[in-house]
Parts: sequence; structure tokens; C-alpha cells
Amino acid sequence: MGRTVLEPLALFLSPFAVYAVYLALRLRYPLEVEHWTRGRVSILTLIGLAAAVLGLVALNVLAPRGRGAYVPAHVENGVLVPGRIE
Repeated sequence: MGRTVLEPLALFLSPFAVYAVYLALRLRYPLEVEHWTRGRVSILTLIGLAAAVLGLVALNVLAPRGRGAYVPAHVENGVLVPGRIE
């Protein structure tokens, strides 16, 4: 479950981190309120949302799909046979 939460969160927060690094490279203190105006935060939020949605779509499209049918675990001759894909 952690991966399903952390991947979109990382994609969403990446534009904010890139902007903070940009401010630091320009020798400006990135935690000052004047650099984080409503317009900039709105744009970064939209970019982050787009990155998260596109990342989830790409993950769904490019994910490997299993081939075959799942045979659940069952008991044969008193022995538990684990589930498998055939």
C-alpha cells in the first residue's frame, strides 16, 4: 500500500522541489513567502496534479500483465498445494 501512495505523492511534490532547487541555485532563500505567491503555487499544483495523473496512467498502461489463469490453493491427497498461475 505504501507504494500506491508514495509514487503519486512523489510525482505531485516534484515540481515544488524543482522550484525550491531553482531558487536555491539562484542564491535566493527558498523558504521566503515572497517567492511562493498564489499564482506560482497554483501553477505548481496543476503541474504536480498532471504529473501524478500521467504517472498513474503510464504505470497502468505499461504494467506487465499476467498470462494464464489463477488456480487457488487447494488440498490434493491431504497435501496443501499453493496457488499458482497456469
